Amino acid sequence: MTAIRGLKLALAVFSLFAAGACATLPDTEALIERHTGQAARFENARGELSAGKSAAILAELKRKSGDIDILEKQIVLEQAIVGSPLILGNKVTLLQDGAATYSAMFAAIRNARDHINLETYIIEDDEIGRQFADLLLAQQARGVQVNLIYDSVGGFNTPKAFFDRLTQGGIQVLEFNPINPLTAKTAWRINNRDHRKLLVVDGRTVFLGGINISSVYSSGSILKRAGKVETNTVPWRDTHLQIEGPVVAEFQKLFMETWEKQRGNPLARKDYFPVLTAQGKDIVRAIGSTPDDPFSLIYLTLISAIGNAEKQVHLTNAYFVPDPQLLKSLTDAAARGVDVKLILPSHSDSAIVFHAGRAHYSGLLQGGVKIFERGGALLHSKTAVIDGVWSTVGSTNLDWRSFLDNDEVNAVILGREFAQQMQAMFARDLEASQAIDPQGWERRPLHFRVREWMARVWGRLL
Repeated sequence: MTAIRGLKLALAVFSLFAAGACATLPDTEALIERHTGQAARFENARGELSAGKSAAILAELKRKSGDIDILEKQIVLEQAIVGSPLILGNKVTLLQDGAATYSAMFAAIRNARDHINLETYIIEDDEIGRQFADLLLAQQARGVQVNLIYDSVGGFNTPKAFFDRLTQGGIQVLEFNPINPLTAKTAWRINNRDHRKLLVVDGRTVFLGGINISSVYSSGSILKRAGKVETNTVPWRDTHLQIEGPVVAEFQKLFMETWEKQRGNPLARKDYFPVLTAQGKDIVRAIGSTPDDPFSLIYLTLISAIGNAEKQVHLTNAYFVPDPQLLKSLTDAAARGVDVKLILPSHSDSAIVFHAGRAHYSGLLQGGVKIFERGGALLHSKTAVIDGVWSTVGSTNLDWRSFLDNDEVNAVILGREFAQQMQAMFARDLEASQAIDPQGWERRPLHFRVREWMARVWGRLL
């Protein structure tokens, strides 16, 4: 996927010169201060709970999790800033890597009876992409309406014939922010990309996370964009979620909003918002961010969660190009005794992003942050688990593009049971990672430093 990163960088340079580079990240401290002082509230399948019931749920969460201050502070802050409700009664399944994720997706698609809404950054014309295409076409032929949103940059090297075949089979296909301005249905905003990976089946089941539709997640080969295949035994390491329950409607709303904003053709009349019942005990919030928002909701949520942390901040991320506020939140947490650990890639499909992230290692290490680089796989996960009770999985990288330019989607899950699964996954990745020694890092070769400096210059565009 290196060619896609290069194309995005070139388009970003053009876009920034054209638009004056006016986008900025919010003043997180001011926003957090402004949105405090409310009471935590929850919803279930029947709507908002009373203040008394919400207080009882919060008390039970604290009882199970210990006296962790992050719970009440974070719940209140998220509901004020994000707007989407914290919803009870969901079943969340943690999916690791492509094989498990695709297997679960295929099963859900085969069982679809009403509609399938798929939104993805990349959909390749390869073995996996064709399996998806065949299955979606078969379901469309059975009367299940299939609606697909793909990103124009992410689909840059997918042949037009691939999408034509889907359209001819009755699938509604929408290209997000076309590179070609002559085909754009909205204002031409080339730098705004749809980086979401979202699959909603029958309005009852949702999949989201970091996994695109590509054979790189399920084979030992990396498909080069020039059409060549490079043999590579290193797999891709990524994380996804399957969620069933009332919160699915919130993710469905995000898909429908994108379809409407991109002026897709009117959708077929289907039961997009069925009556949903409790499927489990997980508490979930859906968070979508777009450049149309006053600020990135996901960014502010993560910064605030780190700021409220009392015990641990454990982050795993593929593309790490942090802004000053994120850097400060991490070092401030470490300074107050929080165990801050980052698992980052040991190599990447984007050399410039890799070295731009490494340019921040010295300051983080000096600030008490522990950094590990994942070996044995190309790390593509975007996850966090904080204080053993607050978790998030989604499409959002820790870089400027995700926070300012992309449409992204994450799920926040509250509760110790799910966080324990996240923590176990983090521990397994940690075992496969190499710790960055602060003293050893300061003795790294000069050519590493030069690459880091050069990459850091382009940090805002990555």
